[in-house]
Amino acid sequence: MHESTGPKLRTALSLVAAAVLAGCSFIPTHERPAAPVADAYPSLGSNAGTQATAPALAWTSFVGDAHLRELIALALANNRDLRVATLNIEQVRAQYQIRRADQLPSLGLAASGNRQPDGNGGISSTYSAGLALSSWEIDFFGRIASLKEAALAQYLASEEAQRAAQTSLVAAVSSTWLSLQSSDDLLALTQRTLATREDSLRLTKLRFDNGATSALDLRQAESLTAAAQASFAQQQRQRALDLNALTLLVGQPIPAKLLEPSQPAASTGEGGTAMQPLLSDVPAGLPSDLLERRADIRQAEQQLIAANANIGAARAAFFPRISLTASAGTASSELSGLFKDGSWGFTLAPQALLPIFDAGRNRASLESARVGRDIAVAQYEKAVQTAFREVADALAGQATLGEQLRAQQVQATAEAERFRLAELRYRNGVASFLDVLDAQRSLFGTEQALVQTRLAQQQNQVALYRALGGGWSE
Repeated sequence: MHESTGPKLRTALSLVAAAVLAGCSFIPTHERPAAPVADAYPSLGSNAGTQATAPALAWTSFVGDAHLRELIALALANNRDLRVATLNIEQVRAQYQIRRADQLPSLGLAASGNRQPDGNGGISSTYSAGLALSSWEIDFFGRIASLKEAALAQYLASEEAQRAAQTSLVAAVSSTWLSLQSSDDLLALTQRTLATREDSLRLTKLRFDNGATSALDLRQAESLTAAAQASFAQQQRQRALDLNALTLLVGQPIPAKLLEPSQPAASTGEGGTAMQPLLSDVPAGLPSDLLERRADIRQAEQQLIAANANIGAARAAFFPRISLTASAGTASSELSGLFKDGSWGFTLAPQALLPIFDAGRNRASLESARVGRDIAVAQYEKAVQTAFREVADALAGQATLGEQLRAQQVQATAEAERFRLAELRYRNGVASFLDVLDAQRSLFGTEQALVQTRLAQQQNQVALYRALGGGWSE
């Protein structure tokens, strides 16, 4: 009977040891919250039928202009905000490694000496040296493992935060560069308008000096010329601001050649073949695609997982905390006999501490962890809703800005012809100079609106790319 009991006892002890090493977990099962949005984006005009699943588009494929691609590459290498996001990953990774190391015992070399009265008028001395294991917590109830899981989720969240920062940086550089192109276009337009109005002012002044026109016509011409001069100064200031913003995003002085498109906006290649567009079209896909595409949504989900793991750690705090302190080495009452034969030995001091009264600290910690998880759920749902709204807004712009741009192009053509005819009628004495000035003012406003709408359409493409989570090409 004794022989059969031995193997059973060894088996039982092995199972206990395995359970101690494996531990248990009180982490609630993670379930991704249902997305609190519709199953499809609102259909508006030309974006109807864009609800099929679509793959993510890498930024190198989205950006067609070679100069802009080079500028984005410089920003990815030098932008300080992105550098901080990358360094945050390293910091959170180190925190995760600390939590993982807590699961293993820490050994060190220890030496100590103690001298105290022995109660008989003498002094007793004790000296020791050797290996020491200090308060290693045996994670039977998974407290440390839960903290490690939380740290791992925070590390993965920091990686997603960096990817979100990369996508935002690509979009910001693209949008600011497009704004700079628009400022250049408006500056050239204003310069041409100013030259035209200065010519008209000289002609009007000459006619006024010769009694061929009234003072009212002269003052109108002076007013329009001054307005063009003010607009020219404003556009110069706006271009400088755009350039400063772009320089900050790129993180270094920008080569002059990268400030201009690599090809004219409406040019074609040899044989009439159209060159690559400035920006590629982005397929919208389904709202469910956002859960996989958007780095900020994945970041929010990892933070939810971390909050879930914190609940496991808080639950485990209600159970005994088992720790082990041990040492092995040599001890002697005399320093000279510390390493002599017969002085070797060891100490082993296991301890189990079960909380009985802690003034509600553990219960409050558990409640705090649960509320933290509820907050993380709300933040996750808000991230999904924000993403849905951003995509819906961009799709609304995609459906309407193209039609608006076409209508304004027709209007600009008509205004240009109106100005030509008004000027011709004035020179032939059929119409008054006020008709010329009104046509000139209307043409300038229409051409400005055309440039601004074109910018809005291009920036809407960038906004849609960012809202859909973009894509990454290593």
